Amino acid sequence: MEVILRQAIENVGKPGDIVKVSNGYGRNYLLPHGLAYEATPGNRKRITMERSRLEAAENERRDTAQALAGRLEAVSLTFSARVGEEEKLFGSVTTADIVQQLHAQGFPEIEKRQIELHDPIKSLGIYKVPVRLHADVKPEIRVWVIKQ
Repeated sequence: MEVILRQAIENVGKPGDIVKVSNGYGRNYLLPHGLAYEATPGNRKRITMERSRLEAAENERRDTAQALAGRLEAVSLTFSARVGEEEKLFGSVTTADIVQQLHAQGFPEIEKRQIELHDPIKSLGIYKVPVRLHADVKPEIRVWVIKQ
């Protein structure tokens, strides 16, 4: 299925690009969420007219994300946890824990799905956790896990 993107989508394309995606991804995600148009001849004409507006909106989103990224780079979160043998935690530090502390520090716009922590943190140390704010903007926050 060919679609015309309205927003930048990571690993797919930029606004105004005509891309080929699987039928399910296009029909069940991109089209219902307003992220793309079906690539019909009428929509192809429409997107050429809208391209400058879409690029301006995308630049505005990127600038907003970069401003937030500048604030996030300075953030350092500290978690104190009980530790067993070999410096392993009882429990773990998850994305929900990180988002909760970010909200407490004045970042209510950060959502759990934006934190790119592939596995929960289960040992002491200092970790750099990327936050996906935009397809082009991924600041890293420092997470300190210390002994309680």
